[in-house]
Amino acid sequence: MSVDQKMDSGRRQLLVATSAAGGVAAVATAVPFVASLTPSERAKAAGAPVEADVGKLAPGEMMTVEWRGKPVWILRRTPEMLASLDQTESVVSDPESNKQMQPEYAKNKTRSIKPEYLVAVGICTHLGCSPSEKFKVGAESGMGDDWHGGFLCPCHGSRFDLSGRVYKSMPAPDNLEIPPHKYLSDTKILIGDDSKA
Repeated sequence: MSVDQKMDSGRRQLLVATSAAGGVAAVATAVPFVASLTPSERAKAAGAPVEADVGKLAPGEMMTVEWRGKPVWILRRTPEMLASLDQTESVVSDPESNKQMQPEYAKNKTRSIKPEYLVAVGICTHLGCSPSEKFKVGAESGMGDDWHGGFLCPCHGSRFDLSGRVYKSMPAPDNLEIPPHKYLSDTKILIGDDSKA
């Protein structure tokens, strides 16, 4: 074997060894990087469905649970609250929730699976403020004689009825969001999942 051939063989071995070491280094660097792109256990838990027990919620009362960092209101409506929805039908901008993406079970006057319970994300669709409950009716509410109860966003004055439907000519463009949900029993609601089991 000539000196040139020995040199080529040595170079070839050095090139192979360098390439292998570079490949190992690239994989060793890529594995933690790719692993960092997967959601953490904490992030998975934050996006997971949330169970709410409404068994102790009296008619006319509302509770709040957190789902995906958002407040979700569960309002147990009284027969009077449900009757008020007929009176607000003509003054809300999207009475059947057809304008925006909503679950099919929200495309009705009560915007709910069970008329007694409203399950809605408590964030105004204008700029993301949190509306306040204004359940008293008429002059007692401070909202005017024709107020039938609902929610008021204090930031820019958007008004929503007791189904979370936005009144006409308000800054908020859409009704309150109805999150995916389903009933696990008469008193347990799973928020964040509406798939059939």
